[in-house]
Amino acid sequence: MFWKKRRLKKTDPQTPAKSIVDLLKQLKVNPDFTHFHHKGPHFSCWVSFMQTLVDVDYVHRDVFPYLYSNQVHCLSDVQTILPFEEIIRTKELSVIQSKLLEGFIVIQESENKPDCLIIPSIKVQGRQVEQTEIETSILGSHEGFVESIDTNINLIRKRLPIPQFQIKELRVGKISRTRVCVLFVDGIANKENLNTVVQRISDLEVVSLIDATMLALHIGDNNHSLFPQFIDTERPDRVAGALYEGKVAVLVDGSPNALIMPSTIVEFFAAFDDYFLVWPIATAYRLLRLFAVAFSIVSSSLYVAVLTYHYQLVPKDLMGALIVSRSSVPYDPVIEVLLLEIMIELLREAGARLPTKVGQTMGIVGGIVIGTASVQAGVASNILLIIIAMSALAAFITPNYRMATTIRFIRFPFILFAEVLGLLGIALCFMLFVCHLIKLTSLGRPYIEPIYPLRVTDMQDAYIRLPFNFQNRRPQFLRTGDADRTNPQRAREKVGKQSPDIDE
Repeated sequence: MFWKKRRLKKTDPQTPAKSIVDLLKQLKVNPDFTHFHHKGPHFSCWVSFMQTLVDVDYVHRDVFPYLYSNQVHCLSDVQTILPFEEIIRTKELSVIQSKLLEGFIVIQESENKPDCLIIPSIKVQGRQVEQTEIETSILGSHEGFVESIDTNINLIRKRLPIPQFQIKELRVGKISRTRVCVLFVDGIANKENLNTVVQRISDLEVVSLIDATMLALHIGDNNHSLFPQFIDTERPDRVAGALYEGKVAVLVDGSPNALIMPSTIVEFFAAFDDYFLVWPIATAYRLLRLFAVAFSIVSSSLYVAVLTYHYQLVPKDLMGALIVSRSSVPYDPVIEVLLLEIMIELLREAGARLPTKVGQTMGIVGGIVIGTASVQAGVASNILLIIIAMSALAAFITPNYRMATTIRFIRFPFILFAEVLGLLGIALCFMLFVCHLIKLTSLGRPYIEPIYPLRVTDMQDAYIRLPFNFQNRRPQFLRTGDADRTNPQRAREKVGKQSPDIDE
């Protein structure tokens, strides 16, 4: 404990400034800090700002000319004559420090007096709104979040032009003081879910917060679980749809992703493009993803279990091909599978870390060359190579990146259990994961709902997607303030009054 206390003490930030003079001394060591004495015809003052955070052209064009006015004799005159709404006059040192480091201009009558006028002049820098890179879209909107939280809120607010759409802003991080915004629709979002999110974020004791995915690791129900409990997305339309549904969203300044909560496991396998297709095709694609995930998890472990313990299950016509393909392989099936699985992961990681064009070439050429060489050298069988390739392809079909990473990782426990106990080991490993998923929650809500607890009404947009006219109620597990998506009475009256378009 003594060593830990000393380590924590070394990482503490500098002693905070006790006066405005101390604050200016701390900031003067920075080359981008500007602090000078300004003299006007009737008024002189001290002006301070950070050049890298302030729009300098804006300052010289819209602020300094007013300081030369004959009508200005004190700070109150400056506050009156400047045509800005968000002008703050304060003596609070904490407010002065935070605003100065956010891109505001500080004006003082005397360098030693804490009475300051704070004028907004923030320089907005960042990339423009572009297409999504991870959640690519064929149909629907192509807009994606950027690193500016104000721009991201704009993208959502224009899709929610209602006064009930509300935002709660928090500051997280002892040093970073990162802006975190909690978004919800008042009257629809569950108050308990909202209060839980706000409380967990407010109670965070961290030095800095960089990204929304980092926040998800801090406020999750079970931070040791392999399964993500919150959906992270870079699509504003998906966030708007979730807010209409009654969920809560979280944005972090500097992060191009938003968190949607609470979430269920089936939502990680539902692409937002499903809502732009007719319901039979959308349902077929969802079922295809679920089948692909199941195949990706158990295909390699089934190969190990069957060839190690249960070769009687192999059809006679296929047994000959298996014997020929494994005749030159000197390893047990589990070693053979692990070698190829690790090779696939190495190629995937290398392709992700290299530049885009080089990474694509590396993945394609590396997979073909290494796979072909492995079979020809007798290190792996050609049948296993086909299974591993199909398993890797099936894992990539998952729309959510973090869930796809989890699916690829949990293949290895299944392989090890299959080596020890065969098919019984696969069943035992499956039961362990099911028990974990049953206990897992997202904001206290069941993670594998609507299977457990069973809610038939929530099946309408889970493993299948029924037509929109069947989805009249919001998910039951959200416990929303308004459970109806539409007015059922008016919908029935409208259907009853419908007349044919052509008189017969």
